[in-house]
Amino acid sequence: MTNQELKKLNEDLWSAAKKMRSDSDLKLNEIDTPILGLIFLKFADNKYTIVEKDIEDELKAQENSRRQREIHEIAIEKCGFYLPRIARYKYLLNLPEEADIAKAIKEAMDEIESYKPELKDVLPQDEYFALARIDSSLLKTLLKNFSDIPVTASGDIFGKIYEFFLGKFAMSEGQGGGEFYTPTSVVKYMVEVIEPYQGTVFDPACGSGGMFVQCSNFVNRRTSDTKEKDLFVYGAEKTLATVKLAKMNIVVNGLRGSIKQANAYYEDAHESFGKFDYIMANPPFNVKDVNYDRIKDDIRFNTYGIPQNKGAKTKKKKEGEVNLVPNGNYLWINLFATSLKPNGKAALVMPNSASDARHSERDIRETLIKKGLISQMVTLSSNMFSTVTLPASLWFFDKSKEVLDFETEKDNIKILFVDARNVYRQIDRAHREFTQEQIWNLGVITSLYQKKEHRFTELVHQYIESTETLFSHCKLSYEAFTEAYDELAEAFSKWYLQAEITDAQKKRADEEQLSDFVINCKKFEQNKSFTSAFAKAETILKKYIRTSNSDNDSQRKLVEVLTAFEIEKKTTKKDFDKRSRILEKLYKFAEKELRSKDDKVWKALPSLKALRKLLDAFIEHNNEQVNREPLVTDETEGKSAIYFIKQIQWLQERFPEAKYGDVIGLCKVANYSEIEEQDFSLNAGRYVGVVIEEDGMTEEEFSDKISDLTKELNELYDSSVRTTEKITLNIKELLRND
Repeated sequence: MTNQELKKLNEDLWSAAKKMRSDSDLKLNEIDTPILGLIFLKFADNKYTIVEKDIEDELKAQENSRRQREIHEIAIEKCGFYLPRIARYKYLLNLPEEADIAKAIKEAMDEIESYKPELKDVLPQDEYFALARIDSSLLKTLLKNFSDIPVTASGDIFGKIYEFFLGKFAMSEGQGGGEFYTPTSVVKYMVEVIEPYQGTVFDPACGSGGMFVQCSNFVNRRTSDTKEKDLFVYGAEKTLATVKLAKMNIVVNGLRGSIKQANAYYEDAHESFGKFDYIMANPPFNVKDVNYDRIKDDIRFNTYGIPQNKGAKTKKKKEGEVNLVPNGNYLWINLFATSLKPNGKAALVMPNSASDARHSERDIRETLIKKGLISQMVTLSSNMFSTVTLPASLWFFDKSKEVLDFETEKDNIKILFVDARNVYRQIDRAHREFTQEQIWNLGVITSLYQKKEHRFTELVHQYIESTETLFSHCKLSYEAFTEAYDELAEAFSKWYLQAEITDAQKKRADEEQLSDFVINCKKFEQNKSFTSAFAKAETILKKYIRTSNSDNDSQRKLVEVLTAFEIEKKTTKKDFDKRSRILEKLYKFAEKELRSKDDKVWKALPSLKALRKLLDAFIEHNNEQVNREPLVTDETEGKSAIYFIKQIQWLQERFPEAKYGDVIGLCKVANYSEIEEQDFSLNAGRYVGVVIEEDGMTEEEFSDKISDLTKELNELYDSSVRTTEKITLNIKELLRND
């Protein structure tokens, strides 16, 4: 399922939710539970379908054996749950119109729970009767709507849909979106850094469980044996409805775990102190109503100091007045630091303001730094979250680096700062995300810092393999465009020479230089520079893949050739683009000013839209600005050879020796003295500096670009004047008729 397909699904779901609201007596914020229950059924059925043959084969192999097991036991082993016939999605979908579908769904949910005790009282059941009471066909319609979700759709789709609903409900109810969930791409990056291969994972503000799902996906990608994941997840969430969703999410993704309803400030649901291998969370930001007296003696929060209002210790409290923590951010930071095992790692999302917070929070931050617990800080771009634009930072802890004696070990205190504010892909006007490659590129910075240089060359090697796979497409798109251009230009020129055009029209055509185009219309000659660069790059790519010599020197020599090809392709693209704009302008002029409505020859001309599509394919515009990363797909799908070449260039330009080094504007390792100089600020921008980017154009190229843009602007202006004149005339004509 691609992001575009997910977007359509979300739109369909929201339309269904609004219809349910109008056709029932439910409130809008009561709609999500029954809808997500059906989504759960569909995803559970998808997963079950994939392993169904294995289940049946195992059952058949055990026939007449003393060790014969029940089908539900085999299914739970292979899939994590069992779906009897009445709980299969197709069974429910194919029920006749007159059937009691609400009752059938309730029975299906009940059957699933009976074989999976962890889901007891979790799945929605009676909610469906409320929907069916007013419109009995509504559930049938919903089942049909969700049946198009492909069997291959996996990952944290369930959580992403839930995130979408939260944002919609918040906006529809006039809320400020204070409750939001972490975008998948940000979670993927957090997982890439802490690498939770096995052990216990804790999220004390787990929402729908998206952090856990990405941990599972990481293990699937990095290891060959995923049948027995050695991960056990622990979650806490204060809202019961969300707890149920998280339980559904981890079951459908084959995870083992314990999710409990709890307010993490006042309830220690999992006895968390010093217990977990990994912690990941995106807790609520800037909470100001936490009761200080209820948490002041909690070891989870007071080990490194509790945030207090200035002068709180001496200020006399009025009768009945409650002492409040000024800001809950550092309570969460304390909770993560104290919940780790001696070698544990944590990744958490915090608002940027926490990195520079003053007063008691600054003192806590100093203590954490002196303890050596903070290993990495990453500043994110704004607009990375669905319902808020608040800029955020990622905090990473590594308990194995803990300093026991500050005076003797302070020289060992170092923090990696990464400024990722300029690393993102714009999804739409208001939202950004990381591409999968950006996640890997940022993640490899951490690997280099940790002296795992092999990760760098392995990633570059992966990009080279993807480049080689897609490389032939460059030449194919080159040939397709030149052939299509020649065909259209030649047919267009022939039409002009044969068309019945008046002297006045001929004069206008001469002004537009159409006659010159027809006279000088020539077919594309093979671009020798492009074809030579292509042949050289293709040869060296195949040789590299054949020898599998993936050391940094070999990779750099290869990329020099690929870069030379990219430059030739860029030059060729400019030529193609220029010719296309001229042809398109003349074609549209002729279509509007010269051709007659019943001109059959004109109607037989090749399509201008097809030519534009082929030009886009050669330019590969879609890869950089339009294409969205597929959620589940081959890594090269929808991308180009040039796209992967650019990923390699990005890495090698910054880390030419395949070793860590500070990069201005991107990353910096700061020691204790440098951090102390900045008054213990953890704002990455204070350390990495700013780089002034060059546009890479020569003076001549810049002049040509400005000239082209000016010409285009003048054309648009002339067009707007003509349009305005026509509108004015039409209005006058309308008024005259009145």
